[in-house]
Amino acid sequence: MRMLDLFSGIGGFHKGFEQAGYGFEWVGFSEIDKYAAMVYQERFPDAKALGDITSIQPGRDLPSHIDILCGGFPCQAFSIAGKRRGFDDTRGTLFFDIARILRHYKERGKPINYFVLENVKGLLGHDNGRTFSTIYKVLTDLGYTVECQLLNTKWLLPQNRERIYIVGHIGRGSRSKVFPIGESDSLLQKSRKTRQASRQYSTTITQNLMRGAHSGGETLIQVGNVDKKGHNSIWGRVYDTNGISSTLNSEGGGMGAKTGLYHLDNKVRRLTPKECERLQGFPDDWTAYAGDQKISDTQRYKMCGNAVSVPVVELVATKIRSLHG
Repeated sequence: MRMLDLFSGIGGFHKGFEQAGYGFEWVGFSEIDKYAAMVYQERFPDAKALGDITSIQPGRDLPSHIDILCGGFPCQAFSIAGKRRGFDDTRGTLFFDIARILRHYKERGKPINYFVLENVKGLLGHDNGRTFSTIYKVLTDLGYTVECQLLNTKWLLPQNRERIYIVGHIGRGSRSKVFPIGESDSLLQKSRKTRQASRQYSTTITQNLMRGAHSGGETLIQVGNVDKKGHNSIWGRVYDTNGISSTLNSEGGGMGAKTGLYHLDNKVRRLTPKECERLQGFPDDWTAYAGDQKISDTQRYKMCGNAVSVPVVELVATKIRSLHG
């Protein structure tokens, strides 16, 4: 498969599709954050670095055909935590560079078969729904059938992280292909069982914490005045009283500070970068180094907060793969 990984971060889409069983003939990635690009290249040395998406010229920089395009396009312009300026924010207009690349392949008679895009929940309601309507119209005008759904990382990992996933497949048709995915979906149940059996999370943050249980470590509970609905009066953020971490965030002086303090290992402390990697589904120390360079905790928190959750991508990728036998 040939995959174009835009706004690639530390490779969550690449890792998710890989774990879903895809093999790659070619992968190109676009990322402007220096450290995220370094980590991506470290973990996927055969991938081609494309730099800034606004500088990509498909006829010059990309192969003659691509099977799938992925992109967690910048969310700050639509995020509830931000100013929500949408297309008035330069970061919001980067969506149109995705459309530009899709259009290039369509006009040459080799349309990209699938795309998978990810963004914050706030995209749906931004500007009274007009922003999402614009995105939907642009994509359908390019000949894609577009599906979308809010998916929550807490279905698979102990982190409450709602994100909208937008999937498009070339061709017209009303029949749903990828969505909906519900908590009772067989693929989701299978993914849960596989992750629990693999025991890939160690004592402090474990898969079993997803439902408030604990296995070897302490239940993940945010410390502060948390009421029965999970509202915390100190940080003004929502936490889950069943041991689910709040949404990991790249802002506010580091993810550890932004998500507050937790009762772990019989003490009150912040999450470590390694634990944040686990909460996003990455292997331990995924962001710790690139080549001989050790990466600071500040950058590691930022990269994890900006990443897509690997198991959620794997779930979507598995659903796409199942449609092709």
